[in-house]
Amino acid sequence: MIKGAEGKVADTKEMIRPEKVKTVEEVTGKLKDAEVAILTDYRGLTANEMTELRRNLREAGIDFKIFKNTLSRFAARGLDIKDVEGLLTGPTAIAFGFSDPAATAKLLNEFAKGHDALEIKGAIFEDRILDKASVIALAQLPSREVLLTQLAVMLNAPIQRLVNVLNGLPRKLAVVLNQIKEQKNKEV
Repeated sequence: MIKGAEGKVADTKEMIRPEKVKTVEEVTGKLKDAEVAILTDYRGLTANEMTELRRNLREAGIDFKIFKNTLSRFAARGLDIKDVEGLLTGPTAIAFGFSDPAATAKLLNEFAKGHDALEIKGAIFEDRILDKASVIALAQLPSREVLLTQLAVMLNAPIQRLVNVLNGLPRKLAVVLNQIKEQKNKEV
Protein backbone atom coordinates (compact mmCIF):
# COMPACT_ATOMS: atom_id res chain seq x y z
CA MET A 1 0.00 0.00 0.00
CA ILE A 2 1.32 3.40 -0.88
CA LYS A 3 1.62 5.19 2.40
CA GLY A 4 1.14 8.87 3.04
CA ALA A 5 -1.12 11.31 4.74
CA GLU A 6 -4.70 10.29 5.18
CA GLY A 7 -5.59 12.24 2.08
CA LYS A 8 -5.50 16.00 2.16
CA VAL A 9 -7.96 16.41 -0.66
CA ALA A 10 -9.98 18.77 1.50
CA ASP A 11 -6.97 21.15 1.64
CA THR A 12 -6.85 21.41 -2.13
CA LYS A 13 -10.59 21.76 -2.75
CA GLU A 14 -10.35 25.55 -2.85
CA MET A 15 -7.80 25.34 -5.69
CA ILE A 16 -9.75 22.82 -7.80
CA ARG A 17 -13.02 23.40 -9.54
CA PRO A 18 -15.85 21.52 -7.81
CA GLU A 19 -16.40 19.11 -10.71
CA LYS A 20 -12.71 18.05 -10.52
CA VAL A 21 -12.66 17.30 -6.77
CA LYS A 22 -14.28 13.90 -7.36
CA THR A 23 -11.52 12.97 -9.82
CA VAL A 24 -8.79 14.04 -7.35
CA GLU A 25 -10.50 11.94 -4.67
CA GLU A 26 -10.57 8.96 -7.06
CA VAL A 27 -6.85 9.30 -7.86
CA THR A 28 -6.07 9.73 -4.15
CA GLY A 29 -8.04 6.61 -3.26
CA LYS A 30 -6.33 4.55 -5.95
CA LEU A 31 -2.88 5.77 -4.88
CA LYS A 32 -3.64 4.91 -1.24
CA ASP A 33 -4.92 1.42 -2.08
CA ALA A 34 -2.33 0.49 -4.72
CA GLU A 35 0.88 -1.40 -4.01
CA VAL A 36 2.41 0.29 -7.06
CA ALA A 37 1.35 2.96 -9.52
CA ILE A 38 3.26 2.84 -12.80
CA LEU A 39 3.08 5.92 -14.98
CA THR A 40 3.24 5.50 -18.75
CA ASP A 41 3.20 7.60 -21.90
CA TYR A 42 0.69 6.04 -24.28
CA ARG A 43 1.13 8.46 -27.21
CA GLY A 44 1.09 6.58 -30.50
CA LEU A 45 -0.86 3.52 -29.34
CA THR A 46 -3.77 2.73 -31.63
CA ALA A 47 -7.24 2.27 -30.22
CA ASN A 48 -6.92 -1.49 -30.72
CA GLU A 49 -3.56 -1.60 -28.91
CA MET A 50 -4.97 0.47 -26.06
CA THR A 51 -7.94 -1.91 -25.81
CA GLU A 52 -5.60 -4.92 -25.80
CA LEU A 53 -3.45 -3.33 -23.07
CA ARG A 54 -6.46 -2.47 -20.90
CA ARG A 55 -7.86 -6.00 -21.30
CA ASN A 56 -4.54 -7.63 -20.35
CA LEU A 57 -4.21 -5.43 -17.29
CA ARG A 58 -7.85 -5.80 -16.25
CA GLU A 59 -7.55 -9.62 -16.40
CA ALA A 60 -4.63 -9.32 -13.95
CA GLY A 61 -6.63 -7.08 -11.59
CA ILE A 62 -4.76 -3.91 -12.55
CA ASP A 63 -6.58 -0.61 -13.10
CA PHE A 64 -5.30 1.45 -16.04
CA LYS A 65 -6.61 5.00 -16.03
CA ILE A 66 -5.89 8.29 -17.71
CA PHE A 67 -6.18 11.36 -15.50
CA LYS A 68 -5.20 14.96 -16.09
CA ASN A 69 -1.65 15.50 -14.85
CA THR A 70 -2.71 18.49 -12.75
CA LEU A 71 -5.30 16.44 -10.89
CA SER A 72 -2.82 13.62 -10.36
CA ARG A 73 -0.33 16.14 -8.93
CA PHE A 74 -2.97 17.37 -6.46
CA ALA A 75 -3.65 13.79 -5.36
CA ALA A 76 0.07 13.05 -4.95
CA ARG A 77 0.62 16.22 -2.93
CA GLY A 78 -2.35 15.32 -0.76
CA LEU A 79 -0.60 12.03 0.08
CA ASP A 80 2.79 13.73 0.61
CA ILE A 81 4.29 11.90 -2.38
CA LYS A 82 7.15 14.10 -3.50
CA ASP A 83 9.05 14.42 -6.78
CA VAL A 84 6.25 12.98 -8.92
CA GLU A 85 5.99 16.14 -11.04
CA GLY A 86 8.78 14.96 -13.36
CA LEU A 87 6.72 11.90 -14.30
CA LEU A 88 3.52 13.85 -14.86
CA THR A 89 4.39 15.50 -18.17
CA GLY A 90 2.73 14.81 -21.48
CA PRO A 91 -0.03 12.24 -21.89
CA THR A 92 0.04 10.00 -18.84
CA ALA A 93 -1.81 6.80 -18.06
CA ILE A 94 -1.39 5.17 -14.66
CA ALA A 95 -1.48 1.44 -13.99
CA PHE A 96 -2.56 0.80 -10.40
CA GLY A 97 -1.38 -2.61 -9.17
CA PHE A 98 -3.14 -3.73 -6.01
CA SER A 99 -1.43 -7.05 -5.26
CA ASP A 100 1.94 -7.87 -6.80
CA PRO A 101 4.08 -4.88 -7.84
CA ALA A 102 6.47 -7.09 -9.83
CA ALA A 103 3.59 -8.63 -11.80
CA THR A 104 2.23 -5.17 -12.66
CA ALA A 105 5.65 -4.01 -13.84
CA LYS A 106 6.17 -7.26 -15.75
CA LEU A 107 2.88 -6.95 -17.68
CA LEU A 108 3.56 -3.35 -18.69
CA ASN A 109 7.18 -4.06 -19.58
CA GLU A 110 6.22 -7.04 -21.76
CA PHE A 111 3.58 -4.98 -23.56
CA ALA A 112 6.05 -2.10 -24.05
CA LYS A 113 8.59 -4.51 -25.61
CA GLY A 114 6.07 -5.39 -28.32
CA HIS A 115 4.67 -1.89 -28.72
CA ASP A 116 7.28 0.86 -28.98
CA ALA A 117 4.63 3.55 -28.55
CA LEU A 118 4.09 2.63 -24.88
CA GLU A 119 6.79 4.15 -22.71
CA ILE A 120 7.18 3.48 -19.01
CA LYS A 121 7.99 6.78 -17.31
CA GLY A 122 8.44 5.57 -13.74
CA ALA A 123 6.42 4.51 -10.72
CA ILE A 124 5.25 5.34 -7.24
CA PHE A 125 6.19 2.45 -4.98
CA GLU A 126 5.94 2.67 -1.17
CA ASP A 127 6.02 6.49 -1.22
CA ARG A 128 9.14 6.49 -3.37
CA ILE A 129 9.50 7.50 -6.96
CA LEU A 130 11.12 4.87 -9.17
CA ASP A 131 12.70 5.77 -12.48
CA LYS A 132 12.17 3.77 -15.66
CA ALA A 133 15.24 1.58 -15.05
CA SER A 134 14.00 0.67 -11.56
CA VAL A 135 10.58 -0.28 -12.92
CA ILE A 136 12.22 -2.52 -15.52
CA ALA A 137 14.37 -4.08 -12.77
CA LEU A 138 11.19 -4.66 -10.75
CA ALA A 139 9.64 -6.33 -13.82
CA GLN A 140 12.55 -8.74 -14.01
CA LEU A 141 12.03 -10.04 -10.47
CA PRO A 142 10.43 -13.46 -10.20
CA SER A 143 6.76 -13.50 -9.26
CA ARG A 144 5.76 -13.53 -5.62
CA GLU A 145 4.82 -17.21 -5.81
CA VAL A 146 8.24 -18.13 -7.23
CA LEU A 147 10.01 -16.10 -4.55
CA LEU A 148 7.95 -17.76 -1.81
CA THR A 149 8.73 -21.19 -3.25
CA GLN A 150 12.45 -20.38 -3.35
CA LEU A 151 12.29 -19.18 0.25
CA ALA A 152 10.49 -22.34 1.35
CA VAL A 153 13.12 -24.52 -0.35
CA MET A 154 15.91 -22.53 1.28
CA LEU A 155 14.28 -22.79 4.70
CA ASN A 156 13.60 -26.50 4.22
CA ALA A 157 17.17 -27.43 3.20
CA PRO A 158 18.77 -27.16 6.69
CA ILE A 159 15.87 -29.07 8.23
CA GLN A 160 16.21 -31.81 5.62
CA ARG A 161 19.96 -32.08 6.33
CA LEU A 162 19.23 -32.32 10.08
CA VAL A 163 16.70 -35.09 9.46
CA ASN A 164 19.26 -36.97 7.34
CA VAL A 165 21.89 -36.65 10.09
CA LEU A 166 19.45 -37.75 12.78
CA ASN A 167 18.35 -40.71 10.65
CA GLY A 168 21.98 -41.65 10.10
CA LEU A 169 22.84 -41.73 13.81
CA PRO A 170 20.77 -44.84 14.69
CA ARG A 171 22.21 -46.65 11.65
CA LYS A 172 25.76 -45.82 12.69
CA LEU A 173 25.01 -46.79 16.29
CA ALA A 174 23.59 -50.12 15.12
CA VAL A 175 26.71 -50.77 13.00
CA VAL A 176 29.02 -49.94 15.93
CA LEU A 177 27.02 -52.15 18.33
CA ASN A 178 27.06 -54.97 15.79
CA GLN A 179 30.85 -54.65 15.44
CA ILE A 180 31.26 -54.72 19.23
CA LYS A 181 29.06 -57.82 19.39
CA GLU A 182 31.09 -59.57 16.67
CA GLN A 183 34.33 -58.65 18.40
CA LYS A 184 33.10 -60.10 21.72
CA ASN A 185 31.93 -63.28 19.94
CA LYS A 186 35.44 -63.71 18.50
CA GLU A 187 37.00 -63.26 21.92
CA VAL A 188 34.87 -65.95 23.44
